[in-house]
Amino acid sequence: MKITVVGTGYVGLVTGTCFAETGINVTCVDIDQRKVQMLLDGKVPIYEPGLDALLERNIEKGRITFTTNLAKGLKDSEAVFIAVGTPPDEDGSADLKYVLGVAKEVGQLMEDYKVVITKSTVPVGTSLKVKKVIEEELKKRKLDIPFDVASNPEFLKEGSAVEDFLKPDRIVVGIENERAQKTMKKLYKPFLMNGHPLLFMDIFSSEMTKYAANSMLATKISFMNDIANLCELVGANVDMVRKGIGSDARIGNKFIYPGTGYGGSCFPKDVQALVRTADEHGHSLDVLKAVENVNYKQKSVLVNKIKAHFGDNLKGKQFGMWGLAFKPKTDDMREAPSLVIIEQLRALGAEVRVYDPVAMEEAKHSLGDTVYYAKDEYDACIEVDAMILVTEWSEFRMPNFRILEKLMNNKVIFDGRNVYDPEEMKELDYTYYSIGRATVNANQNASASKKITA
Repeated sequence: MKITVVGTGYVGLVTGTCFAETGINVTCVDIDQRKVQMLLDGKVPIYEPGLDALLERNIEKGRITFTTNLAKGLKDSEAVFIAVGTPPDEDGSADLKYVLGVAKEVGQLMEDYKVVITKSTVPVGTSLKVKKVIEEELKKRKLDIPFDVASNPEFLKEGSAVEDFLKPDRIVVGIENERAQKTMKKLYKPFLMNGHPLLFMDIFSSEMTKYAANSMLATKISFMNDIANLCELVGANVDMVRKGIGSDARIGNKFIYPGTGYGGSCFPKDVQALVRTADEHGHSLDVLKAVENVNYKQKSVLVNKIKAHFGDNLKGKQFGMWGLAFKPKTDDMREAPSLVIIEQLRALGAEVRVYDPVAMEEAKHSLGDTVYYAKDEYDACIEVDAMILVTEWSEFRMPNFRILEKLMNNKVIFDGRNVYDPEEMKELDYTYYSIGRATVNANQNASASKKITA
């Protein structure tokens, strides 16, 4: 079986490479000649654990190739995946110009039956627009070539995308007839043999499923951030609360970790797009609007704690920041809380030294020369007034606090991911701020120690 994947971004590249791993012949198409050449050389333009080895193996086996020529990609292919970007428009709605641009070109070039599948995250009704665009182009060519459209949303987590694709907890496919269903069953046959559920439904429901899933997860995150902030006010410990509700099977223990807000390529734009879709149909999704509002405020929670500790004027202050990507195991800086925190700190007069294991180069596109890019996490903390942990990379979990103590001007840590144990911070005599837990104050610790000694 041969398929075409249009777009070699995060979704398209993972999709094409993983399908090739199952034995399917894949042609990936992209308009970026530089990126195509990089991929032909076996180099991955994004950071995703395990993807580079998978790509290299399938290039060597001849199961995947890359081109800028869509006509070449379409030749003899049974299915065409549209996996291009759908960035948010100014009003929060999804910009479909790239998706519909691909549909137009497919209509101009196709010579035989295809199933045209939207893999990009798109609003309900997009597949109908794709179908209409293709039909219009075929009409211009005075051709009556049969084709079907389908929806096959992705549910990939950055940092574990390869595993998510090869071992999915479910595969959702929206189809409009049995012929399209037969093609999609053939495509996903290797996954069915491994027992992974393939859920067929109408196209509108499939498109809605993607937005609903991401919005539900975003809701859990914002809800827990709201609860965490309340915990601090009433003296509760969010870690205990999280364990208490996470053991409830109806809720589960995923996406209930408080922090500095969600970011990345999916949750922010998908929540916005679903809210906008509802508005367009005269319905207000008040819960999701609140989710957005909570997330917006949560990105400032660490800066508010910093101002409470140092005052509103941070001129002359310097901060070390650990983590820039919106989450570990990725270099994705889209909607990253770190960007908001850095912007706010600089507006208050502070300087920032930053370090991230993989996102440094990507961060430069957004931050330019406004920060100091450190060689490692300890370099980021030389003569700083406090350390700020934003992304919970594993290498930040057990630092040498004695080395930090010698490097920093003040033993103050603002932990945006609750990585460290407050009791340990107390024993080490650090002033320690986290999310939804009591603050550890070094001065109070010292006073208490003196009283005990006396």
